[in-house]
Amino acid sequence: MQSLPLLPYFAQQARTKLPANIWQYLQSDAGLGAQLQTNEAGWQAKKLLPRPLQVLHHPSTQCELFGEQWAHPIMLAPVAYQKLFHADGEIGTAVACNAQQGQMMVSSLASQPVEEIINQAQQALWFQLYWQGSREATAVLLNKALAAGASAIVFTVDAPVKQALIDLPAGIAAVNLARPLSMQPISAGQSPVFDGWMTQAPTWDDVAWLRQQLKVPLLIKGLMHVDDAKRTLALGCEGVVVSNHGGRVLDSTPSVAAVLPGIVAAVGGQCKILVDSGIRSGQDVFKALAMGADAVCIGRPYVWGLAAEGAMGVAKVIRTLRDELEMTMALTGVSNLAEIRKVELYA
Repeated sequence: MQSLPLLPYFAQQARTKLPANIWQYLQSDAGLGAQLQTNEAGWQAKKLLPRPLQVLHHPSTQCELFGEQWAHPIMLAPVAYQKLFHADGEIGTAVACNAQQGQMMVSSLASQPVEEIINQAQQALWFQLYWQGSREATAVLLNKALAAGASAIVFTVDAPVKQALIDLPAGIAAVNLARPLSMQPISAGQSPVFDGWMTQAPTWDDVAWLRQQLKVPLLIKGLMHVDDAKRTLALGCEGVVVSNHGGRVLDSTPSVAAVLPGIVAAVGGQCKILVDSGIRSGQDVFKALAMGADAVCIGRPYVWGLAAEGAMGVAKVIRTLRDELEMTMALTGVSNLAEIRKVELYA
């Protein structure tokens, strides 16, 4: 018998069903492990004022980005190796996303072929691109995603060095990679970070190169600094995803909620702004939109649903967040996403 709200219930079910090491991998933070709590608290610190008696004219959560229309602004962030969490894997997630009339970002580290994921989704999906150590290797993965029907590329740049790692069980791998990226060999006395991983990390020159390769929108994911957002815009990219990787890369950063307004002001509506890290409710979605985001991305919550009930669990999580968003809109007296952007939040 379910007694908890749906998302905490699914988190509890996921923890019960998953092996301890897989649950730890999903939930892990960088460093001392405080960033996840910081991210969540950032959204919760923003307060709403109820506005009763308002007439809602043609209320809708419809969202449009780059010519694509969805029923709501709740996107599924890229999460690696989804067959770790349920046999349905990324295909189950994609089917659920389509059923809920939303959009999904397929991870470079997906555990199922990107062409099968997009085919089963029966819609064009976005593809999250990790740098593959060189332009040549990156182009191979990029072209594979585009050939499969990816309608936008989300280039994640904030994780050249990772702390959240796992030894994959037999039968689960990053099947879309020609060769998994591994650290460059180093000599005695050299740094595994500076002389190893960082020799394969992308630079701004690589972002400029990538923009030249594409005819579809390019978004840069993992930015928290105003100057980085401005530089992304100057290079002709169509979007920024404000994110600290859900707290999994660098500990002790500000919450995304704290830096979002500055980035919104800096780009001045010249590109689209998405946001992730710590979104746990439809009220959080509302707050992110009120602060200037065009859409939000969720990660761990839909994976909890996947682990608990497969594709059906993912669909329930999306629907729950949309229901919560609609209730928040109704109780604050706004009819659509454009009106949300005019709402003043309180600290």
